[in-house]
Amino acid sequence: MKTVEIENKLKEYLKPARYRHTLGVAYTAAAMAMAFDEDPDKAYRAGLLHDCAKGFSIEEQRELCEKYGISLEGPMEDSPQLMHSALAPFIAKEKYNEQDAEVLSSIECHTTGKTAMKPLEEIVFIADYIEPNRKMIPGLSKVRKLAFCDLHECTHKILKHTIAYLEQCGQKIDQRTVETCEYYENIMKGSVTL
Repeated sequence: MKTVEIENKLKEYLKPARYRHTLGVAYTAAAMAMAFDEDPDKAYRAGLLHDCAKGFSIEEQRELCEKYGISLEGPMEDSPQLMHSALAPFIAKEKYNEQDAEVLSSIECHTTGKTAMKPLEEIVFIADYIEPNRKMIPGLSKVRKLAFCDLHECTHKILKHTIAYLEQCGQKIDQRTVETCEYYENIMKGSVTL
């Protein structure tokens, strides 16, 4: 499916604010991809598709999880807002004909992250956090600058901010996010060699 077709279809399914966010992530991801010698077209598509399952209600997402064999136990039981990232690769394949494994992997881990992310995965993860339509939060301007300098350090900062925010709000933290943060912490300490 051509990019413009994906954009038009998403515009039908997503609420206007979600669609603006989606375009913001897509453009940010493409710009970051150019800065890090990654494929800007892949990054743009991944940015477009990262929230493609957000057009479904939570109940519809539960039904789709059952359809695709995605377990609703554990983190998704406590935090149903995580379902959309698990569903996104399936929806992207089925409804938007996205076949690129890197794009699909990038949209799957855009919420929680994962250990040993590849550059495109880090780019989409970061772009989702820093895109221009995001509400200004403490530290965001520094993270935005770092996004174009060091993917690992930026990913680590975002994970630390996310965990601190969830703790402050009294929300459960997905174990993948904790493990990813620890992994990137070790990269920053030099304990993990890449």
